[in-house]
Amino acid sequence: MKKKSLQGLLTVFIVFFSISYAAAHCEIPCGIYDDEMRITMINEHVTTMEKSMKEIERLKRSKQVNHNQMTRWIMNKEYHAGELQKIVSQYFLTQRIKFGDSGYEKKLTLLHKMLVYAMKCKQTTDLSHISSLRSALKEFSDLYFGHHHK
Repeated sequence: MKKKSLQGLLTVFIVFFSISYAAAHCEIPCGIYDDEMRITMINEHVTTMEKSMKEIERLKRSKQVNHNQMTRWIMNKEYHAGELQKIVSQYFLTQRIKFGDSGYEKKLTLLHKMLVYAMKCKQTTDLSHISSLRSALKEFSDLYFGHHHK
C-alpha cells in the first residue's frame, strides 16, 4: 500500500514539474486577439520603466542611498522591459505579423527596434531610450492599425 502511495505522489510530482510555462496568450489558432490591449499594455510597461528610471536616478542623488529601494526599482524596470519584450516577440512577431503582410518589413523593423530599446532600458537609466521606444511604438501602431486609428 505504501508503495502505491509513493508511486502516486511521484507521478503527481513529475507531472507537476514537467508542465511548461503557459504564456499570457497561447499559440494555438484560437482567433481571440486583442491587439489594442497589447499596445496599451506595452505603453503601460514603457511608462513604468520611465518611472523606475526616474526613481533610480532620484535615489542615486540621495545623501543616504536606500539600497533596498534602489534594488526594487531596478528589478521593476527589468521586469517591465522583459514583459514588453514578451508581448513584442510572443504576441506580435510570433502570432500577428504574417509573411506577405502589407508593410511586413517595416513592421519587423519597428518591432525589432522596440526589442532593442527595451534591452537598452534594462541596461541604463537613459530616458532617451524611453523616447525612442515610444516613437517606435507609435510608428508601429500607426502602421499596424492605420493612421486613422485612435
